[in-house]
Amino acid sequence: MFITQHMTRNPVTVSPETLLPAVREILKSGKFRHLPVVDGENHLVGIVTDRDLRSASPSSVLSEERIKACLSELDQTPVSAIMSRAFFTLNPISTLDDALILLDREKIGALPVVDEEQRVIGMFSMRDLMGAYRRLFGLGERGSAMIVVEHDGKRKPLSRIAKVLEEHNIRFTRLIRTEAEEAMPERIYLRVNTYNISAVHQALKEAGFALVLPELPEIFG
Repeated sequence: MFITQHMTRNPVTVSPETLLPAVREILKSGKFRHLPVVDGENHLVGIVTDRDLRSASPSSVLSEERIKACLSELDQTPVSAIMSRAFFTLNPISTLDDALILLDREKIGALPVVDEEQRVIGMFSMRDLMGAYRRLFGLGERGSAMIVVEHDGKRKPLSRIAKVLEEHNIRFTRLIRTEAEEAMPERIYLRVNTYNISAVHQALKEAGFALVLPELPEIFG
């Protein structure tokens, strides 16, 4: 699934000459934390964040006079003075997985999306990512439930599970097989859309699959 399906299109941008008070107001009124800085042709030249603004603010340990002088100076400072010129981007063919890896690796909350000419065409945030995966995995859908079964070691487990569900007219939207890991056998995750979960459990058991249920901690004794 490509990020272009979930990104914010035509995001708010500022020019390098935009003064910091205007940048601060844009971030505050827009309720976002990352703002692309572009030139006259919409080419990305930098990124400014609310953290950059906080870092530029005078320290509270300074004298009142010094703080006032610093704030006055900041009011006349263009965003080019504090923006990041080293940044990461996504492109129109980037996938959700690409975005997840980059956001997690670099510990950032949003990424600009640029075309081949480095012109900004969108912004993709962690919130966009969560919403996309929420839709992808059917979270929040009516009657949606995740069921986990152990791989029985026989061939074509996904095909057999799909056949069982279809034979019982059980609607399912996701079927994922994981590799075996240390101390954890190979498992299969399926998301079904039904209010009759017991019928799903029964059908899978009859087909020879063992359900994986959470282990509850011992509270007493």
